[in-house]
Amino acid sequence: MEWLDEYEKLVIRMNTPRVVIDNAVCPTATLVQVDSARKRGVLLEAVQVLADLDLSINKAYISSDGRWFMDVFHVTDRLGRKLTDDSVITYIEQVGLPPSSALLRLLAPSGLSPARRKERPFRFSDGPRGAFSQSLGTWNGPARPAALEGLTALELTGADRTGLLSEVFAVLADMECSVVEARAWTHRGRLACVAFLRGEDADAGRVARILVRLGHLVRGGAAAPGAVAAVPAAGVAHADRRLHQLMAADRDPDRAFPTPAVSVDSWAERGYSVVTVQCRDRPKLLFDVVCTLHDMDYVVFHGTVDTTGDQARQEFYIRHADGSPIRSEAERERVCQCLQAAIERRSLEGVRLELCTPDRPGLLSDVTRTFRENGLLVAQAEVSTKGDLASNVFYVSDAAGNAVDQCAIDAVRERVGTDRLVVREEPRPQLCQKAAPGERYHGVGGGLGLVYLGNLVKRNLYNLGLIKSCS
Repeated sequence: MEWLDEYEKLVIRMNTPRVVIDNAVCPTATLVQVDSARKRGVLLEAVQVLADLDLSINKAYISSDGRWFMDVFHVTDRLGRKLTDDSVITYIEQVGLPPSSALLRLLAPSGLSPARRKERPFRFSDGPRGAFSQSLGTWNGPARPAALEGLTALELTGADRTGLLSEVFAVLADMECSVVEARAWTHRGRLACVAFLRGEDADAGRVARILVRLGHLVRGGAAAPGAVAAVPAAGVAHADRRLHQLMAADRDPDRAFPTPAVSVDSWAERGYSVVTVQCRDRPKLLFDVVCTLHDMDYVVFHGTVDTTGDQARQEFYIRHADGSPIRSEAERERVCQCLQAAIERRSLEGVRLELCTPDRPGLLSDVTRTFRENGLLVAQAEVSTKGDLASNVFYVSDAAGNAVDQCAIDAVRERVGTDRLVVREEPRPQLCQKAAPGERYHGVGGGLGLVYLGNLVKRNLYNLGLIKSCS
């Protein structure tokens, strides 16, 4: 279609989510704004895109007013720098972009080619025709990577122990299965793992034998049984989301662990439950919280996120998907416990080891066996392959979960190859986000009764640079 009448243009603009990326408003961060007609899951999908790009969300404003939805995120790379990589900016703009060239021409800023739009700073006063923005079409989140199409996903949970992950990969190597990608988390003595196997290596007979052998490894006792299953990779929407779901279903016994500060209060006058999270900031923190609320069937109507130094404060105004707030004390405690567990699962404790080497059969089995032989426990693992290259990240501790002796690290690196396995410190931001002058933080649950929602909205619009004054 070469043209669209004015009515069709209006319909498209009203129903097509937009992304605006701006490097001009804030001196320390890039603003990413997503606005669309309200649809459940848009917030999670937007945060997921930013998390998958390894970006830090330092501030955020979330609002769902009637049938319209808007998110504004202050983002930086892992070193605290504004986004300058054109490929990253283009990816955020074009996730889920409809292929129609006519639609692209319609929604592109007048007189600007796609290559020139990134050179022009966006000003919110410009309006839609001058915006450095791009239509997202129907926001469906990032497209499934082509490399994972047609694969088989193995899902495994069980009681963790030193060497368990090594034994899992040893079984897969013995069955001559190639692992294309894998994620593994441990938390409170439990392990969850999702591994994607090549389709040609995962015929029905072989998968059945793998499930039997892995079932023996994770079966555990009656009090803490394990489980293993195989599903098509297309059924796993997102590996990290699936790990949260597996570990939430695989409830650990109640034990005394230090936990983040999470509270749930009631705002009866407005029909909201107010969830407040205060803890140390870390990568993907917002994703883990939003993912958990979504999987528990809650909808975030309004929210704010702020970081000061290494501390994060997040506040969400939520209801059930049916529109009702949290009503019972038992449900309130369950929400707190689930959010605390979700935050702890990705604590990134231990020594970070990065392995970059040509891929080969049995590589994961050999490397994780070396960890086991040197008394190292794999707390988290991220396994990926790009072509013939394996790029893996492991967080390791000793068998008791404590700091690893340097001699053990040196022995492992000597065995695997000092040029292939390197120790990396977790990247720390160079810049700290500071609160706007005069802004004060409230305690846990302090938003309740102290901050009227309208004032909260205006205050955060001001902090995010969307209005000149909050008065």
